[in-house]
Amino acid sequence: MAGIASLCMMAAGAVAQERGPVTNLPIPRYVSMKANEGNVRRGPSLTHRIDWVFKRRDMPLQITAEHGHWRRVQDRDGAGGWVHYALLSGVRTVLVEKDMLKVHARPDLGSPVNAMFELGVVARLGECTSDWCRISAGGHRGWAQKENLWGVRSDEVRE
Repeated sequence: MAGIASLCMMAAGAVAQERGPVTNLPIPRYVSMKANEGNVRRGPSLTHRIDWVFKRRDMPLQITAEHGHWRRVQDRDGAGGWVHYALLSGVRTVLVEKDMLKVHARPDLGSPVNAMFELGVVARLGECTSDWCRISAGGHRGWAQKENLWGVRSDEVRE
């Protein structure tokens, strides 16, 4: 019986989200680029080589690790490395993953379409239900199906 209890506890622990050692915030989590440009380094210090430069303000990124003032991030394609925390913002954005994504007036496929967003548009993230998120970009806003967005967890609900 003790074995089953241990397995249940292990399974419950696997579901619990890891916390960052520096911020005590969930890992992984989503943030966005605060700066217009940000050096992406091989390791968490200025002495590490710059592998590339992120050049898109507001681009959603996923933090996968923390070390001091540095955050290991990755973009939609899995490219990433270490960036200084000052280059990141807690403002949430998403990347549209479907071309001509219909953005509805309400979280309902039958509701009127307010706009259509092109593939690759970066939109500000608002509230989310289990299947829909309210997004805005270019002066247009509405609800999009969550499955067509990168930068929000599938189980994430936001108010």
